[in-house]
Amino acid sequence: MQRVEVHRFPTSSPDDISGLARALETGAIDPADVIAVLGKTEGNGCVNDFTRGFATTSYAGLLATRLRASVAEVAQRVQFIMSGGTEGVMTPHVSVFVRREVREGSRPGKGLVAGIASTRPIAPEELGTMAHVREVALAVERGMADAGITDRADVHFVQIKCPLLTTEAISGALASGKRVATTSTYGSMGYSRAAAALGVARALGEVPAGALDDAVIARRWDLFSGVASTSAGVELAHNEILVLGNADGSASDLVIAHDVMEDAIDQAAVRRALRATGGDTTPERVVGVYAKAEASPSGRIRGRRHTMIDDSDINHTRHARAVVSAVIASVVGDPMVYVSGGAEHQGPSGGGPVAVIARRP
Repeated sequence: MQRVEVHRFPTSSPDDISGLARALETGAIDPADVIAVLGKTEGNGCVNDFTRGFATTSYAGLLATRLRASVAEVAQRVQFIMSGGTEGVMTPHVSVFVRREVREGSRPGKGLVAGIASTRPIAPEELGTMAHVREVALAVERGMADAGITDRADVHFVQIKCPLLTTEAISGALASGKRVATTSTYGSMGYSRAAAALGVARALGEVPAGALDDAVIARRWDLFSGVASTSAGVELAHNEILVLGNADGSASDLVIAHDVMEDAIDQAAVRRALRATGGDTTPERVVGVYAKAEASPSGRIRGRRHTMIDDSDINHTRHARAVVSAVIASVVGDPMVYVSGGAEHQGPSGGGPVAVIARRP
């Protein structure tokens, strides 16, 4: 049976691997059991945020040394999902997901399980299109199978790292007579996040397959997933996927639950997700909180005007991460939370999914 553990380590820089290194040295974590490293790095979260790749290289190198394997081999067995931007109170950190098979220890009820999968590389002309959606949907299904989840309702969070378009990729595609979803490198991040999120929605039946086509991607905001969290980066060409949920027979001491924030200040959704993990609602039970954030495209929150989208000095995704991380931290009493900006098709417009991993009662 499967036992999943989550170890969180604050970081002092994108290449600070000391927390995981100590856990490996003491035997608290077996490097062979690591399946994913999910991190928040202190870059700008935009196209040129190289802190994501810096962190990925650092952690992959550490595990390669411990496993006596090449970095390429480690990348085949571990998902490195780094999200840039730790604005406001958010603490830079990594969550290391460890999974191992145990012969006994199953507890009554459903406990945390985790699965990983990857897509093939997404061609520039495919990014932000139905080809992208379909590849992610298939990978999510593989991730569910890897986790041992048979009921879609037991999936509570799907974290995806997806690619973006560089100027070079755009120029190459156009020179070959191919079309791309956008010629804006920054805009491509939104299209990629959108397609990946709709891939989750398709795989989990949250949106009917017949409702999806190229025309709805990054346009029809009424179509969304309540569990998808997608983050785009320049450091990869494929999609890396981490599926988190609950299942009977789990030997984990943890459980996951989720809710959907209707807007950036929806504390109630965070509290509902915490209550849904069962037991008491004390912050001490919380092992990690993971959420999506965006500045409401309407320019208003609960009828009040905001200026996040109009700010030409600071990108609106950075504002959104700062706001939502502060809201969540105020509920759980800890600023070491994972909040990713840009929530296209991830929750309703202006809102986003939030998941809580907590100790089982």
